[in-house]
This record gives sequence, structure tokens and C-alpha cells, in this order.
Amino acid sequence: MATMTQNMSPAAKATRGAIKIDDVVKIYDPAGAAVMAVDHCSLDIAAGEICMIVGPSGCGKTTLLNAIAGFHEITSGRILLDGEVLCSTEKPKAEPGSDRIVVFQNGALLPWKTNLENVAFGPLMQGKLSRAEAHEKALSMMADAGLSGVEHNYPGEISSGMRRRVEIVRALMNDPKVLLLDEPYRALDSLTKSVMHEALLEIYYRNKVTIFFITHDLEEAIFLGHKVVIMTTRPCKPKKVLEVDIPHPRDYSVLTSKRFRELIEETNDAVHEEALKAFAAGEKEG
Repeated sequence: MATMTQNMSPAAKATRGAIKIDDVVKIYDPAGAAVMAVDHCSLDIAAGEICMIVGPSGCGKTTLLNAIAGFHEITSGRILLDGEVLCSTEKPKAEPGSDRIVVFQNGALLPWKTNLENVAFGPLMQGKLSRAEAHEKALSMMADAGLSGVEHNYPGEISSGMRRRVEIVRALMNDPKVLLLDEPYRALDSLTKSVMHEALLEIYYRNKVTIFFITHDLEEAIFLGHKVVIMTTRPCKPKKVLEVDIPHPRDYSVLTSKRFRELIEETNDAVHEEALKAFAAGEKEG
């Protein structure tokens, strides 16, 4: 799949979408139970970088994503996008915007609209494009993503993998700076997931968008990411940051490479240690 992008450095070509998470704290119910979800978290994500966030369930990964998206307030610290403050101690909640688009785990396609209508929906409703312009752009992007032939089908008439692809193309129709993915492939079988990984990379190479991707799957993280951030069990903060030095473009031959296995070994202990902590904490809470 990556043949068209040989000798290309996608992250280096992007000029927008740099995220800075600076000493962010998130406490739920500060006047009551005071549950700390994010603990003085700092992280820099370069423009056009695929940053993979790995950590135990409930550790605070999605809380961080929601703060970037503008769905949740932060308690203190700040988050910046291309140097502009999204949220801070003084302005706890970011304004949601089309520069940051979320693709959720459970999906959000409108079942009564065709796949083409779903993809065209955002810029059409925002008045950014006419119907003809939106449909023309949607058809082009769907073709680039390998979705030719299903434009006039409904979401329920195509596979779960294709629906995920439609959702990602729909998100990119708004020309965002940042794509926020919350375990988008968790429910897919391993074969479908492998196809979707290469499809996502192919879409990414064409669009150069910054990707903030939450996953539990370490192999998925290393295969896709420029950077893998392993988070502590709650409260969430980086435990280990791994720069993945396997060149892009990538395809599935990477999985059998010596360097890929070395990176798995290098990070496996950190992931396992946090999983054990999360399990122990869950037992105590139960």
C-alpha cells in the first residue's frame, strides 16, 4: 500500500497540528471525592506526528483526549495547539472546533444516510461547501481511501472495517489539524484490524494530519506511531516515551523485522507493570 509514498517523511512535511500538553491536572469532583484522573501530565506532539497513547483501562487516556477536543475541563496546566492556548487554569475548557475531530470507539455514522452523505455531512452543514462541492470532495477522498463502490450504500450494508474507514474520511473532510482516535479498532478482528492499519497509514500519508491515537495494543502502537507514550495507571501521566525509529512509509513486513521486535521488548515491561498496578487497584476497589 505504501508504494506511492516511498522516501517520504510525512511528519516532516506537516506545518500545523503541533500539540503541547503542559503540566495538566484533571480532578473529578474536587469538592467531594476528588478523584485525580490526570497528574501533572506534560507531552509535546510534533505537527503531522502519529502519537500513540498506551495505558490501562480507566487510567485517564480518554480524559486527556476529551480535554484536547473541548469536551472536558482541566483543573490546572494548559494545552496548546500550534502555540495557541486551547485551555488553561484560567480557561478550563477548550472551545470545540473543526480543527480537532474525534473518531469514537463505538462509531457515529448516521444509519439513514448513505456513506457518501455521511462523509459530506460536516462541511455541508457548516456551510463551508455547496452540496455539489461537498459530494465531489467526498467522492475523491473516498476513492483515495479505497471506498469506491460503496458510496451509495448505507453504513449497515458494509463491513465494520469499511465503516471505520468511512468515519475517518468523514473526519478528514473538515480539514482538521488534529485527528483524535479513541481505540477505533478495538472491536475489529485481527485480520480486519491489520487491513485497517495499512488503510489508516495510506490515508495519513495523503493528508499529513496530526494523530492522537489511544490504544491498548502495543503492537498496533509501534506499527503505526512515530511516538508511543506509555501512561501510568490512574492518575495518568507519561511513564515512558518511545520514539519509533522505523522509517515511514510502513507496511506489514515491519512486524517481522528485528527492530520491531526490539521495540516491543523495550516497552513490554513498562506496559505490563502498569497493567498489574491497574489490576491490583481494581481488585481493591471491588
